[in-house]
Amino acid sequence: MKIIVIGATGRVGKQVVSKLAENKSDQVLAGARKPERIEKGSNIKPFKIDLHDTKDNILKALPEADALIFTAGSGGKDLLQVDLNGAVKVMIEAAKRGIDRFVMLSSKDSLTPDSFSGDNPSPLANYLISKHFADLWLIKNTTLDYTILQPTALTETPGSGKVSLGEYTKNENSIENVADVLAEIVKDDHTIGKILPMSDGATPITDAVAEVKS
Repeated sequence: MKIIVIGATGRVGKQVVSKLAENKSDQVLAGARKPERIEKGSNIKPFKIDLHDTKDNILKALPEADALIFTAGSGGKDLLQVDLNGAVKVMIEAAKRGIDRFVMLSSKDSLTPDSFSGDNPSPLANYLISKHFADLWLIKNTTLDYTILQPTALTETPGSGKVSLGEYTKNENSIENVADVLAEIVKDDHTIGKILPMSDGATPITDAVAEVKS
C-alpha cells in the first residue's frame, strides 16, 4: 500500500512515518516543507510540499497513492494558512489525484462549536475554529473516504499501546499511541465515514480499531 503522510516532520507525523515503515510491503510517501529532515528508510520516500503553496503546486507535489494521512499543524503560529486552508487544499488536490482514502488528525471539540464560543471559550479556541472548518469541509464538501481522529491533549509520554476509541476516558493521549492509531485506521475500511474521539485507555489499539462499529 502506498500511503502519504503530510506533516512528516511534526511530532505526530514523524512517528506515523516510523510506524508505517515497519511494514516493508508498504511504501511511505513522507511529505514536509523540509524533506531533508524526514527519517531515512528503504520504504520511505520523502517529498517536498508547502501548504502555503497554490493548489496547482500542491497537486504537482502529491505523488500517486492509495491513502493519505494529514498530520500537519502550525503549532498555533499559522492556523488559517496551515491548519485550515492548507488542509482544505490538500483535500481538493488529493481528490484530483485519485487518492480517495483520507485520514485527518483533528482534535477533541473540533466539531463542538460551543467549546470555542460564548463567555468562556477554550484557550485553544482559534485552533479549534481552524480544525472545525477543515473538518466540516472534509465531511460536507468532499466525497473522500474520510476518518477524523479527535484526540485530546498530546503528551510526550511513551505509548502504552492501549486506548479508548469512540469516547474519552482520560484527558490525554501519548503521541506514540495517536501515531499507532492513525497507522491502524488508515487500513481499516470500518472506520470510513467515522469521527473518532480518542484518549489513552485500557483497550489494545488493534482491538479498539476492530471494535469501531461499521
